Amino acid sequence: MKGKVFLVGAGPGDPGLITVKGLECIKQADVIIYDFLASEVLLRHASENSEIIYVGKKGSDHTFSQETINALIVEKAETGSTVIRLKGGDPFIFGRGGEEAEVLIRAGIPFEIVPGVSSAIAAPAYAGIPLTHRKFASSVAFVTGHEDPTKNKSNIDWASLAKGIGTIVFLMGVKNLSQITERLMSHGMRPDTPAALVRWGTTAKQVTVTGTLDTIVERKNAAGLKPPAVLIIGHVVGLREKIKWFENRPLMGRRIVVTRSREQAGELVKRLSDLGAECLECPTIRVVPTDDVKPLDKALDNLASYDWLIFTSVNGVDFFFNRLFEKNKDVRDLHHIRTAAIGPATAKRLFDFGFKSDIVPESYRAESMVRAFANEDITGKKILLPRAREARPVLPVELTQMGALVDDVETYVTNAVKDNADVILKRLKERTIDMITFTSSSTVKNFRALLPSEGLDRLMQGITVASIGPITADTARNLGFDVHILAEAYTIPKLCDAIVKYYDP
Repeated sequence: MKGKVFLVGAGPGDPGLITVKGLECIKQADVIIYDFLASEVLLRHASENSEIIYVGKKGSDHTFSQETINALIVEKAETGSTVIRLKGGDPFIFGRGGEEAEVLIRAGIPFEIVPGVSSAIAAPAYAGIPLTHRKFASSVAFVTGHEDPTKNKSNIDWASLAKGIGTIVFLMGVKNLSQITERLMSHGMRPDTPAALVRWGTTAKQVTVTGTLDTIVERKNAAGLKPPAVLIIGHVVGLREKIKWFENRPLMGRRIVVTRSREQAGELVKRLSDLGAECLECPTIRVVPTDDVKPLDKALDNLASYDWLIFTSVNGVDFFFNRLFEKNKDVRDLHHIRTAAIGPATAKRLFDFGFKSDIVPESYRAESMVRAFANEDITGKKILLPRAREARPVLPVELTQMGALVDDVETYVTNAVKDNADVILKRLKERTIDMITFTSSSTVKNFRALLPSEGLDRLMQGITVASIGPITADTARNLGFDVHILAEAYTIPKLCDAIVKYYDP
């Protein structure tokens, strides 16, 4: 029985521009065949069992030929698989989706087309260039820049383009830029017509170069601009200085490493990306449930004996309630217990389960939690403290000295991982990283373990280090890192605020 193929437009680079239907297709795929220009971030939505195949299609450097790709799509579909052909931009705008659809028809394989946002539209928009405007342009032409304009018989009507179109957008036109501009001018387009090149449009690497038809080649060469880029020609380019928005963001182009666990990196990555940064994820830890659940199970079986339940992290909340539910218990078993959370993120997560924290200290560390209990009579009170194996002993020791009976129960473990470590080390050596962020002592320790034992100062030269709090900062300094940024409050939003302030004081 044959499967089905979805020719899906992945959008222009910003993973947020994937369509809802396109994302649904990725989630249900058995096989994903993707291009160079399709954001790899989208692949994280794929099932763990999906087969993911990279086929290149990078300019003239094709990992697979188009004929090979066609055969591969057919081969995978004939096994009965749901195949997603994930293509940068839109499949039917210079994406060769029409050719792939014809191949599927000949093979008798059912398919659907899922349109995507083309870079022809998105790159100008992100550069602040409207393709149409009442005062300047009432028509748009999309043209391939990959065709050689000097060949004897061009499929492009250069005379009509030069005189009859308001805005012209060339895709893949960097290599042939000089021929394109010369051909337009030779057919009557004014040399002073505004022009712009947008490289890596919609991503944190976006660069825009503007000029006129007779200067854009020189400007491109001076900027060292290389593919992939979109060329826009027309008077609408003149609106960029007024409308540009994307490249004005405070962290635009900053290359920032996020060392948080992949499961928890989302908020930090999104905030930094929204501020313009290119986030390089290098998760150094993976948080997993404890392998010895007996102490936690014993505590859960005796919840009626506890007076207080203290959480020191979001992870502690999640793994505690996961195990509570696995044991066929629910929140009603906690109706009599008072709760404390070490910070607003932990308190918010606890509230998701229906509990408003009785205590949230002013600053978010163990010492502050101890001070917060100074006004509570906890002599003889029984406290359950579900937390990480690696947690500092300050809290249980101090609470015990105050007269409490503390059960410090291992609930989860942070394991070291090396995902993306080779890429990060390579980029450190190439000097193509601006900042490393640390959100816990464990991220510091495990990141240091990824680096060579010698030469840390040389490797980190010129690289800024940002820490979420003083304990993490102390760990970093003890391991040889200089710490340049410390969040005023130990939260992800405040860490991002501190990073912005560092670059724009």
